[in-house]
Amino acid sequence: MVLFQRILLLAVVATISTGFYFKSSDEAFGDLLIGCGLVAGFFVLMPLFIYSRYNGRDLSRYMLSEENIKRMRRYQQGDEEE
Repeated sequence: MVLFQRILLLAVVATISTGFYFKSSDEAFGDLLIGCGLVAGFFVLMPLFIYSRYNGRDLSRYMLSEENIKRMRRYQQGDEEE
């Protein structure tokens, strides 16, 4: 998965770079390449990255629940025992 993400990242960067190169001679084609690279980066690469980073982790630690709100209030008042 990591290898696929790196290859995709290189492809996105290469597409955007090529788009900027072609923008000097053919502006419409350059804009098309830049747009395709950005779409692939935002809608394909970023969700794959987020999924691979948080796969198998307990996300309830990061959610705002009633217990976490009470813990934050205790911490703000200085009553947190560690």
